[in-house]
Amino acid sequence: MMLSGAEEFVRRSAKRVSLYRFHLDHCAQAKKILQVLEDRHGKANPANMRLADEYARDVFGDPVYAPWLRVYAAFCDTFKEGWIPDNYYAVVVVPQLKGLYGKIADLKPISQQLFDGDALPDVAYFANGLFFTDKSVAVPDRELKEVVFEHAERVVFKLDGSSQGKGVHFFDKASFDPERVRSLGNGVIQRFIVQHPMFSAFASKPVATLRFTTVVDDSGRISLRACYLRLGRADDTHIMSRRQICVAVKLENGELYDEGYSNWGAITAHPDSGVRFAGVRIPQFEQCVALVLRLHRKIPFARCVGWDVTVDANERVQVMEWNGGHNDVKFSEATQGPCFSDLKWERLRAVH
Repeated sequence: MMLSGAEEFVRRSAKRVSLYRFHLDHCAQAKKILQVLEDRHGKANPANMRLADEYARDVFGDPVYAPWLRVYAAFCDTFKEGWIPDNYYAVVVVPQLKGLYGKIADLKPISQQLFDGDALPDVAYFANGLFFTDKSVAVPDRELKEVVFEHAERVVFKLDGSSQGKGVHFFDKASFDPERVRSLGNGVIQRFIVQHPMFSAFASKPVATLRFTTVVDDSGRISLRACYLRLGRADDTHIMSRRQICVAVKLENGELYDEGYSNWGAITAHPDSGVRFAGVRIPQFEQCVALVLRLHRKIPFARCVGWDVTVDANERVQVMEWNGGHNDVKFSEATQGPCFSDLKWERLRAVH
């Protein structure tokens, strides 16, 4: 249906307002982090800040992209060409290199159909009024509990589109109620993973995850660009973004960096357990890398994917979820970047 001139004006105006608010929010986030860095390490080098401002204007075409570049520069105490601002990634890269294909990651019942195998801990799904097994067979409510708990004592229900630790619910056989799940909305029921002892040493309750970032270049080659470990706090049932501990992982050997970060403040050990990061190597790291690269080959039309992976107590690699939308790149850019400089993403421009 053709829009009238007035309707088109309203639509474009609403989009501009939404985009303005989005950049304003990112600016506020970046300024807050910059303040944390300066409180700990002193005022950022003015020359680096000027370079960030100039790079945003000259390379990305807009000063709204300077705040994240300023954070990266303050974090590294230098300026590096090739960094991608997180808000530029969201409004320019994601729509052009993922589009609607990336959004299917929000529809959790689709994942098993895409990837097959036993890499996912999915046991059942609820979608549009029906429960299904991981083989897409409809299950009556009266049989659901038997299916869900056939090989698990505890399960996790994750809502479609859940992120940052929100929309996550835990059940055992006694507390599980199909009507309760129905009331929550569409999503996936997964086995509760008993994590590898190395992860439990940091925090035993929340399951630690590794965020792998893989990309597809213009020749169709798939490669790993970044990885970091996400740890929860001792009393959390699962990882919450606002409380998580992030530690970059060396891509060449799977070892943790010596320092991790809590709200961008550097720490050398987990704040609750006191376990240090230096010298720790991720179990089954090569297998984790091989798996995410293999899975990305099944969805190459989503050109950059964030994979949340863990290793269980039996050393099996499990993909807890994947993010084909705006997977966060700012932590990886600051700690391991520029991660994407050879891909020429800075040449892309927003589609209005």
